[in-house]
Amino acid sequence: MTEIFYVEDDSNISQMVKDYLEQRDYRVYLYETATSVKEALKRHVPQLVLLDWNMPDGSGDVLCRWIRAEWPQMPIIFLTVRNDTRDIVCGFQNGADDYVSKPFELEVLYSRIGALLRRTGKVSGSCLSCGSITVDKSRMMVFCGEKEISVSQAEYQLLLLLMENKGKTVTRQQLLEQIWDSNGNYVNDNTLTVTMKRLREKLNQPVNLKTIRSFGYRMEDIT
Repeated sequence: MTEIFYVEDDSNISQMVKDYLEQRDYRVYLYETATSVKEALKRHVPQLVLLDWNMPDGSGDVLCRWIRAEWPQMPIIFLTVRNDTRDIVCGFQNGADDYVSKPFELEVLYSRIGALLRRTGKVSGSCLSCGSITVDKSRMMVFCGEKEISVSQAEYQLLLLLMENKGKTVTRQQLLEQIWDSNGNYVNDNTLTVTMKRLREKLNQPVNLKTIRSFGYRMEDIT
């Protein structure tokens, strides 16, 4: 399901948008401050962000710049009462992909979200998250919170395969075949065990990475 983070301190507006979009198969998470959505983004990356301009603890243009610097491909739409030409230009200059002025029609917002996701191909294709762990496929980088983690090629491929199958158990045999044997490099079962041990250590023993004894491994969100 496509996930959207919406930053808006007016609960009446945000709840109206949330209810409408969730009836159309989006999952919307609401945040009232820049600080709260930054913390959320460190734990999990959605497919799109909706931003208001005025927030209790900051300005939308500053937050937009921060998001764009951290996730260059993230689709961002301003949803704000500020409709002056200078504000609109400023929004785009700071990294927004689209700008919707209040008041707005929900149907129009829904259409513009769909159009932007089609153009960008959904950021979920390049960023995968589970808990505090994020894999940026476009840059082949791994993050634990805000910290970049240095991993080997085998460790990266192992984590990537588990993240791409989040919520599903991947067998040891599947991992061996897809990571090593696909390259013509036969290895024994102990290679996977050692690689997993090193990966866990680098990621600070994440609770999201589960061992299914005598069978395989699974990445899962912990609620």
